[in-house]
Formats: sequence, C-alpha cells, structure tokens
Amino acid sequence: MMARGPSMELRPASDSDLPAIGRLHVDAFGPQEGPEVADLVADLLRDETALPRVSIVAEADGVLAGHVLFTAAGLDSDAASPVASILAPLGVASGYQRQGVGGLLVDRGLALLIEQAVDLVFVLGHPSYYPRFGFRPARELGFDAPYPILPENDAAWMVKALQPGALDRFAGTVACASALDRPEHWTE
Repeated sequence: MMARGPSMELRPASDSDLPAIGRLHVDAFGPQEGPEVADLVADLLRDETALPRVSIVAEADGVLAGHVLFTAAGLDSDAASPVASILAPLGVASGYQRQGVGGLLVDRGLALLIEQAVDLVFVLGHPSYYPRFGFRPARELGFDAPYPILPENDAAWMVKALQPGALDRFAGTVACASALDRPEHWTE
C-alpha cells in the first residue's frame, strides 16, 4: 500500500496523523476556508456512515505534503445503487503545490478504489483540474449532487466511472456520509 514519487512517500493516513492533516488543510485552503475543511476531515474520519473510506497522505522528509480523503456514497433511487465514493477533500500544503503531489494522491486513491470494486467516484471541485483524471460533468450523465449546485458551478460537480459500464447502469441523486450531508459543503 506504499507508493513513492520524487522524494514523496504515499501511505494510508493514521490516527496519529490527524493533527498534522488538520494543519495541512488549513495551510492548503487558507485561513478562511481551511479551518472548515480541517473540521470536515476530522468529522468524516469519525463518521461511521463514511465507511468504507480511503485516507492517504503524501509525506516528504517527515512532513505531510498532502492528503486526500474518499468516503462512501450511494444513490437515492429506486434502482440498484452502485458502490460509490466521494473525493473530498484533496489538500496540498502550500510549499508543495504545483509539484504533482495532488495528482499522486488522486491516482493512488482511485487505484485503491478500483481494487475495492467501487463503481463510481464523485467530486465537487475545480472543473479544470479533475478532468485530467477522467472525471466528467455529473449532472449531464444523470447524477445530481446531494444539494443543488448553482448553474454557474455545474461543471464543478463531476463523476468518474471505475468499472466498465457504470455510467450506463446508474443514475440518481448522490447520498453522502452524514458529516458531508450539509448544504454549506455543496457550494463551489
């Protein structure tokens, strides 16, 4: 479960990493958004409805350079529900941004989710960043977010199929972990 990039070690996050993960997200998202993101991460890591989850850190010379969290999701629909996950959040410390750390974390997380037979992964994020990993606009593919996304931010709500044919088999409104199921987490 270990992976290495240029002087970067990727590993599962541990309970002892939580304080450093919180500081990392405050640094990555800044003093206004950062504390809210750090609190969300702490809440999701305690939330039983977020299971199964994948939490990975990137470490460089003993310092956390990045963190990504994927938590369980489903669909509110009458049809069969996929095995799904939500990527939230991805944070990279300011001193490591634009060096590929986020990409390493996302790639590793997606690989682990494929191993776990996850069908779909959703993200509410920058529409210029996530398509490089294969994410596509979710609403036009039949997937609504747990809360309405403003029309001008519609492209930020994305989905990626991890199993063949998953986009054809499923549609509906995404249901997320309790800690993420608040309207303030769904503005972009």
